Amino acid sequence: MADDGKRSLYRTTPPFRADQVGSLLRPDRVKAARLEAAEGRLALDTLRTIENEEISRLVRAQKEVGLEAVTDGELRRAYWHFDFLENLVGVESTEGEGIRFQGAHTGGKGIKVAGKVDFGAHPFLDDFRYLHSVAGEHPAKMTIPSPSMLHFRGQIDRTVYPDLDLYFADVARAYQKAIHAFYEAGCRYLQLDDTAWAYLCSDEQRSEMTARGWNPQDLESLYAETLRIALADRPSDMRITMHICRGNFRSTWIASGGYEPVAETLFQKIPVDGYFLEYDSERAGGFEPLRFVTRPDLEIVLGLVTTKTGEMEEPEAISRRVEEATRFVPLDQLCLSPQCGFASTQEGNVLTEAEQWDKLRFVVEMAQAIWGYGKA
Repeated sequence: MADDGKRSLYRTTPPFRADQVGSLLRPDRVKAARLEAAEGRLALDTLRTIENEEISRLVRAQKEVGLEAVTDGELRRAYWHFDFLENLVGVESTEGEGIRFQGAHTGGKGIKVAGKVDFGAHPFLDDFRYLHSVAGEHPAKMTIPSPSMLHFRGQIDRTVYPDLDLYFADVARAYQKAIHAFYEAGCRYLQLDDTAWAYLCSDEQRSEMTARGWNPQDLESLYAETLRIALADRPSDMRITMHICRGNFRSTWIASGGYEPVAETLFQKIPVDGYFLEYDSERAGGFEPLRFVTRPDLEIVLGLVTTKTGEMEEPEAISRRVEEATRFVPLDQLCLSPQCGFASTQEGNVLTEAEQWDKLRFVVEMAQAIWGYGKA
């Protein structure tokens, strides 16, 4: 490490000065194996063995570029959210219309709440246990969709939940159980991924919500309260962050708009330990909404490095933007990461695996330069 005068700026608890959102490009070997398994030409045990081997390789690569926290790259998932949500008790996978991005459209996948929502023997627990087993001394970071996403992206059978207050109460309790189950599995770094908050910042998306019969301000209150209850009795030594972005599929996006409409609620009413915030383009607006960060223990991870292209950012530009953010949040509460994962779905963004690792290595190098620490 650097000298003792700079050592204090090196974080020993997540989120770290150089961090990542979670998903990584799916290796060709995994893509081929998943296709063969879906077609019945490969045993599921063999598929899992292949996934395990590739996850181990990716964990080693994350360590080699200098990251503290490691993830499984979400290699076992097709989608960042549906795979988790459809395995909650009471939730079913359905055929859907897909999700419209700018110039792209996901496949016809959907989810439906068809029974009382709960958390049971979820397959992601074993997924985490494997990651934890190969992480070594590095924190194993687990990523799951926020409880907001089940309502935002799912259909709800109103014969099951004629009263939506009961639905949100059940979802909050299910997530309480999930948090404790991951903790018992060894997880000390959990991230809730949530695009709904970014869509609440978009005039276009708010209009679409209204057309669906939703009141955006009511959603903001409901989602915040559900999160507050879900996090109410979490273990004291478990760090929980939230990632917010405006859509990420094959290097495209959905929403535009700065954080101002929801900033006060996000930064003052939801008890997470940190936020991973998309800030790689003008679509995310400026840093002014960060003035609502009044908690001295709330970490803000600036997503200044894009995962949507392989083109490298200029170091001076990143340093300048971090300095701009310090007008609103002290440098000691800031960290750096890409704006999103590299593969929110199994298709992945339009860049190479080599470019992916260059991006993550760049995040580490920039963090070392900005916060003044490094390896001896």
